[in-house]
Amino acid sequence: MDEIEKPVASPAGSVWGSDVVARLVQAMGYRHITLNPGASFRGLHDSLVNDTGNRDPQMILCLHEGNAVAIAHGWAKVTGTPMAVVLHSNVGLMHGTMGLFNAWCDRVPMLVLGATGPVDAAARRPWIDWLHTMSDQAALVRPFLKWDNQPASVPAAMEALLRANLITRSAPCGPVYINLDAALQESRLEALPALPDLSRYAPPAASVPAPATIEAAVAMIRAAKRPMILPGRGARSTADWARRVALAEALDATVLTDFKVGAAFPTDHPLHAAAPTTFLTEKAQAAVREADLVLAFDWVDLAGTLKQAGGFSGRVIHATLDQQLHNGFGMEHFGLPPVDLHLACEPAIALHAIADALGVGPGTPPGELPACPALPPAAPDAMLDVGTLSAALGEGLHGVPACLVRLPLGWRGETWHFRHPLDYLGGDGGAGIGAGPGMLTGAAMALQGTGRLPVAVLGDGDTLMSATAFWTAAHYRVPMLAVICNNRSFYNDEVHQERVAKQRNRPVENKWIGQRIADPDIDIAALARAQGATGIGPVHTAGELAAAVRDAVARVRAGETVVIDARVAPGYSAAMTAGLTRHS
Repeated sequence: MDEIEKPVASPAGSVWGSDVVARLVQAMGYRHITLNPGASFRGLHDSLVNDTGNRDPQMILCLHEGNAVAIAHGWAKVTGTPMAVVLHSNVGLMHGTMGLFNAWCDRVPMLVLGATGPVDAAARRPWIDWLHTMSDQAALVRPFLKWDNQPASVPAAMEALLRANLITRSAPCGPVYINLDAALQESRLEALPALPDLSRYAPPAASVPAPATIEAAVAMIRAAKRPMILPGRGARSTADWARRVALAEALDATVLTDFKVGAAFPTDHPLHAAAPTTFLTEKAQAAVREADLVLAFDWVDLAGTLKQAGGFSGRVIHATLDQQLHNGFGMEHFGLPPVDLHLACEPAIALHAIADALGVGPGTPPGELPACPALPPAAPDAMLDVGTLSAALGEGLHGVPACLVRLPLGWRGETWHFRHPLDYLGGDGGAGIGAGPGMLTGAAMALQGTGRLPVAVLGDGDTLMSATAFWTAAHYRVPMLAVICNNRSFYNDEVHQERVAKQRNRPVENKWIGQRIADPDIDIAALARAQGATGIGPVHTAGELAAAVRDAVARVRAGETVVIDARVAPGYSAAMTAGLTRHS
């Protein structure tokens, strides 16, 4: 990527306010900055090209602001570190809003720079600067930001950047936003101010629970006869993974994992009680009811999980800092769980402290294993549904270490095993549509050099809303594979319409109206080719898909962006259908 879009060297000359912003972002270690161009930050754009040379950060051109935010989100899910994003005035910020909500709900770090037309009304151009200036632009997204600021001077902008960087990297993480006045960016300076000593503005060390709190947790764990571990949000650390496994084995504790977050425990381990899901299966519900202690590590929607299980009467320990971000605007804090002992710290800190106190060793880090489908190969002529797609994908990825970046709602947990924290990265956080291609691109950027082949199985609706992210991936030579689980429908809503029709004694045969993406069918492979990616398909059978995936693996290893249009029959598991329709 470093050889793409190298600018001609710029001669030394005047210093501008935006030069200071660009140099400080560079000094803080940001490797990339995603953007869709806009005049509100023309000063910063120039500085990124002609002052810092479009390197560290390198600009990543996106064709929509939603993709710009989603790429930064995908990067953070792999690395645990923020990427920088620039959103053009109010209009670009509104385009990026869904992505910011996803990042907020998923608790990932992200440094977002905005811009506004001149705050000084006398300096505004007629018409356009008035449209693109707001008195409080951050108010559009403030409820799902950790912090925002609109500095009025270059020294204030430096402090804002330092504070934003510190805040977004501190747990619990979330996006931060700095709105840069166009006049501030384009102000001429007498000299470049000295950059601060960044070591003095580093995030604080992680908080550690008091010894008495850990002792209380250990006493509860030792008293339990049927403990259960619920590992939720966490970094992609192999050391944490190994310690979780060692702790579960030492306690003979059952474990459940969740599709909403990334892989956290080997799903083929004897202690893994049920296949991972978004909503609990009957087997998972039974496992929760049988437990007399739940040890949760930043588990998403703990109250909802206990409610789904029904009849749980045991004790609960929960290690989480999430309550620090609950502001009441949205309901992403979920229900209030009954907790007997709250460890107010990062989940990994609690994990290691408890394991240390129990005398549990570090465990054995997982190996870099190839993709592990749990189903045998499907018959070559079998028509594709989500199950046969999973088997065919596994056949095509045979022997390949892969990272499943995203999976569709219909994916069945029993069809695939996760044995490493990079085997699966989790959902988008906010359960919207349109983030998949961008998140795959960002994750694939972060995975370069790891030996992992980035793969996402995406829905057709998700893809069609943001297919231009494939252009960004192709332009910057980001190797990755997207398999589009194309049922030619917004099928989630067909499930809802069927539920409502049955409740009202109306014909379920009409559930498809206003949902189907057909007549004409959209040629997703051609859409990918139009973005400069390699488009394959449509494929209809397991044999065709397995062959297409094998071809794609070779192409991705050669540096290509590949998109496969896989035509599948729609369908969800019983647990997913019940969870989505609020019907058990």
